[in-house]
Amino acid sequence: MIDQNKTVLFESVPIPRAVMTLALPTIISSLVMVLYNLADTYFVGMINDPIQNAAVTLASPVLLAFNAVNNLFGVGSSSMMSRALGKKDLDTVYHSSAFGFYASLLAGVLFSLLTVFFRTQLLAILGADTETVAATTAYMKWAVTLGAVPSILNVVLSYLIRSEGNTLHASIGTMSGCLLNIVLDPIFIMPWGLGLGAEGAGLATFLSNCVACLYFFGLLWARQGKTCVCIRPSMVSLSRPIILGIFAVGIPACIQNLLNVTGMTVLNNFTAVFGSDAVAAMGIAQKINMVPLYIAMGVSQGIMPLIGYTYASGNISRMKNSILFTVKVSMSFLAVVTVLYFAGAGSLIKAFMRNESIIAYGTRFLRGMCLAQPFLCMDFMAVGVFQACGMGGKAFVFALMRKIVLEIPALFILNTLFPLYGLAYAQTVAEIILAVAAVIVLIRMFRRLERE
Repeated sequence: MIDQNKTVLFESVPIPRAVMTLALPTIISSLVMVLYNLADTYFVGMINDPIQNAAVTLASPVLLAFNAVNNLFGVGSSSMMSRALGKKDLDTVYHSSAFGFYASLLAGVLFSLLTVFFRTQLLAILGADTETVAATTAYMKWAVTLGAVPSILNVVLSYLIRSEGNTLHASIGTMSGCLLNIVLDPIFIMPWGLGLGAEGAGLATFLSNCVACLYFFGLLWARQGKTCVCIRPSMVSLSRPIILGIFAVGIPACIQNLLNVTGMTVLNNFTAVFGSDAVAAMGIAQKINMVPLYIAMGVSQGIMPLIGYTYASGNISRMKNSILFTVKVSMSFLAVVTVLYFAGAGSLIKAFMRNESIIAYGTRFLRGMCLAQPFLCMDFMAVGVFQACGMGGKAFVFALMRKIVLEIPALFILNTLFPLYGLAYAQTVAEIILAVAAVIVLIRMFRRLERE
């Protein structure tokens, strides 16, 4: 059944209130996820062992690869569900959620098996050497091999629950796991606890994702008859419209994340040439830079149900005004964050590791990376709109532009011109161009929709 309160939220609540109602829980959840990501780096950094810190950095592309599955079945299914809700088509909502859940479960199992049978080859691709391979392997055992299924299901379930406008419970589930991870990290990592180092960070990640999954399962059981999210095996549908509808959005979103993994792997391999201090510093700078990045992502993901619903119901004016309001607020905030990051880069890096070499590297890395933040907002918003409206092709083109056409070539060029330090500016170059493209494409899209 459709929750009438959520229908009112999508259709008649004033836009600022509707946007904030949907986006704030997702933003808070994203901030907690940032703390969760920073926790591994922070507590491992307190050991003051660059090798342990480098292990967490080198494994990051594999954890990012989970998002490819999350986007394939989480973004794809949730977009299909929101659009079906806008058309009052509940059967499609049920079938889409069941398919997304069980497909992601199967993908998680396959992911774990692949990391078992191709571990040696994977470590070589990630840039692990004789110095860092043992610590990287220990971290990945828990976070990847055993952790793939709960990590993927945690995120996919939050997408499915968020699709009907229930952003609060979706965020609580995600935050419960993240907060537990923050509590467990020092116990498992630090010498005064279990003293497991990077391996302890992986173990904390595994356990926290399991707890988040249990929360979501409990929520769905308690809300039986009140939620449109269905994970009954009998509701899994392999019908052509369901699969094509999910994959039309999910496949481009999946490829986008695979390209992100590729870009991060290329970046880590370039950095690894300069030693473990440079790798550790790059990892710390990336994690700090994730704070505003996750906020921008949280905003775009939070309003996706509103965009998908208004698009499917034909309320283009409300859809357009919602996007404009969100962009103004988000871009203003990120511009302020960029100034603060650039000015305080050294202090931020120092908070994670008191190593003069790493602080020197990290300060310059973070100053280059943070300049991309205001432009990321526009890029993320455009991709979120495309995904919410089922325009997977446009989202795919932006993904190709970001990594293949712009960022990866920029890594090669800037590293040649300015060895090591040029790497930090590759994303900024890509995002400036993408932000301009996003504005042009969205203007043209709304002109077409208003004519129709």
